[in-house]
Amino acid sequence: MGNKLLPKYVIKKLPPIYSQENVEDPICVVKFFDILSSWAWYGIEYDPETELFFGFVHGYEDELGYFSFPELRDLGIRIERDFWFKPTPLSEVKALYENEWEA
Repeated sequence: MGNKLLPKYVIKKLPPIYSQENVEDPICVVKFFDILSSWAWYGIEYDPETELFFGFVHGYEDELGYFSFPELRDLGIRIERDFWFKPTPLSEVKALYENEWEA
């Protein structure tokens, strides 16, 4: 399944679920963000059949976990894919948010 938010060429770049679990610093391949908040979702792995991502989520807290593409898509116009995002190691993505809440 491909569309503007997650086109086929992006899906092809995403490794399968569980394939990166022994990689010390996996690559975040795709970034989605909510235009009305600071939330961001970084896809590391993806299963096209279940439309489930494993990746890094920056929201109320920063965490690694699973997130559903249909749930993101259902948020509608609020969610966009960052067209300028280049595949980036997870450690570098996490570093972007390390001091965000400090005064």
